[in-house]
Amino acid sequence: MKLQQLRYIWEVARHDLNVSATAQALYTSQPGISKQIRMLEDELGVEVFARSGKHLTHITPAGQSILRIAGEILQQTDTIRRVAQEFRDESRGELSIATTHTQARYALPPVIQGFTHRFPDVSLHMHQGTPMQIAEMAADGSVDFAIATEALELFSDLIMMPCYRWNRTVVVPEGHPLTQLPTLTLEAIAQYPIVTYVFGFTGRSKLDDAFSSKGLEPKVVFTAADADVIKTYVRLGMGVGIIAHMAVDPVLDKGLVALDASHLFESSVTRIGFRKGTFLRGFMYDFMRGFAPHLTRELVDQAVQCHSKDEMETLFSTIDLPVR
Repeated sequence: MKLQQLRYIWEVARHDLNVSATAQALYTSQPGISKQIRMLEDELGVEVFARSGKHLTHITPAGQSILRIAGEILQQTDTIRRVAQEFRDESRGELSIATTHTQARYALPPVIQGFTHRFPDVSLHMHQGTPMQIAEMAADGSVDFAIATEALELFSDLIMMPCYRWNRTVVVPEGHPLTQLPTLTLEAIAQYPIVTYVFGFTGRSKLDDAFSSKGLEPKVVFTAADADVIKTYVRLGMGVGIIAHMAVDPVLDKGLVALDASHLFESSVTRIGFRKGTFLRGFMYDFMRGFAPHLTRELVDQAVQCHSKDEMETLFSTIDLPVR
């Protein structure tokens, strides 16, 4: 059994059993991967993948168990490399982050700018996706950090720490009737078509809960994952936009009026998460503190030692999270 063979079966599973895509990702040949997988299966005496002709169709029950252990082994080998590199050169390496468009576009730029200035020899890689995809990437070790508002709590193998609170803003074209109201209400908003985030994105669940608590059913006519796309369609007159407050740019959003809606919706919390067992290099601690200043090395180490969600909540209960 070779470490390379374990990496091959792990990557094939990650690429939806597409051996060709796996070969491209690993810069190797498709026949070479297939041969190594067959050799591993022959050695083990069980099939990891079921087949129909030359195509892999699904992961066998034995394969599920083998892949789980293979993932743990690969994580440990990666940890060994990180430990060695930390002692060899603590300022050089790679850092990969998965996040949503809103975080990448509005929250992270100054953080990343400062980080790359302090660590010019660290290669930074950003992946964007849905909150579920982001959490999955962190859980399976594809990225170091997941930064999102939704879905992270669904993965028990992630250590998740709160970074900041944020709320929503209603955006409408200049002259819209909502701009004339003395107080913005959910009842008033519900009278108009709504343009907002796709469900599962950027605190969307809090928005739906707010309308539901008032017995209102919002007329959501258009959804997108990108706040800039939402604002584009608000300008076209498709409806009232509801976006994260941080996504309002006073300079670039001319022609739109931003109406504070923090009194209408419960605030959301953006979190940063990483896989349990991850060896945190010095520059990884630095990145977390740059994103959320209260995440000192000591506090992060305490969070790693928490054994339950309740322990984590107790640890952060006395911290007054910043609001963005």
